[in-house]
Amino acid sequence: MWTETDNSLRCTFRFKDFQTAFSFMTDVAEEAEHQDHHPWWANEWNTVEFRLRTHDAGNTVSKRDHRLAEAIDKIAAEYGGEAVA
Repeated sequence: MWTETDNSLRCTFRFKDFQTAFSFMTDVAEEAEHQDHHPWWANEWNTVEFRLRTHDAGNTVSKRDHRLAEAIDKIAAEYGGEAVA
């Protein structure tokens, strides 16, 4: 449920608890390193919010953001995360 707003892709995921959300973030961090594309994110208890944009492309949404969003979706599914509006 990614939306493009203010020159960024945005999505928020909810998990069953903080530990699951934190484990999810750890796996996303590993994937971000692998892709050399690092998200802005925020976490509060079981919720993780993302904003993706490419600084090298003038802080706009690029293919790199869409690739990372796809990877984040797959990781979220592995942890039972649900995208929330």
